[in-house]
Amino acid sequence: MEDRDNSRFNGDADGPNSEDAFAPGAGSSDAGTSDALMADLERRLADQQDRYLRLAAEYENYRKRTIRERSEAHSRGQADLAKQLLDPLDDLARFAHVDPSTVDAATIVQGAEMVEKKLFKMLSGVGLEVVDPVNQTFDPTLHEAVATEPALSPEDDHVVSRVFQVGYLFNGQLLRPARVVVKQWNG
Repeated sequence: MEDRDNSRFNGDADGPNSEDAFAPGAGSSDAGTSDALMADLERRLADQQDRYLRLAAEYENYRKRTIRERSEAHSRGQADLAKQLLDPLDDLARFAHVDPSTVDAATIVQGAEMVEKKLFKMLSGVGLEVVDPVNQTFDPTLHEAVATEPALSPEDDHVVSRVFQVGYLFNGQLLRPARVVVKQWNG
């Protein structure tokens, strides 16, 4: 047994330059790799944090900008509507300052009708619709029943007989329901 070659197990043969991971000194090169890996991970984390902060700031700026733009668009829309109301308002002002002693009642009524038509024409052009449901079936999404009256036949049950106050829709959205009297069959 003494003839065995022990040179393979000699510690000097497996020195720091050997490829054996468990050899003495082998861990020192891993420490450098580990430090480099840790530095790389920290740099990547810092980059991601910076990217996140920039993205959060961009989103906050976007949110503020859209709020401001909505507000400005709303103001522009109101200004456009007010601008369109100026002509009927001018007509009404001219009509309101007429001397009643020199103008007959028929002319005053005719002038009021003309201003009303002009105003409704302008408002219908921007999306206003009048809800005037006489002789239509009662619709609780568009009408508000303020009273009932007896119906003469079953076919007239839930039919609007009179309108106390017309309703209005603006681009399909109910602004005010029509206040109506509804016929009710008591058979």
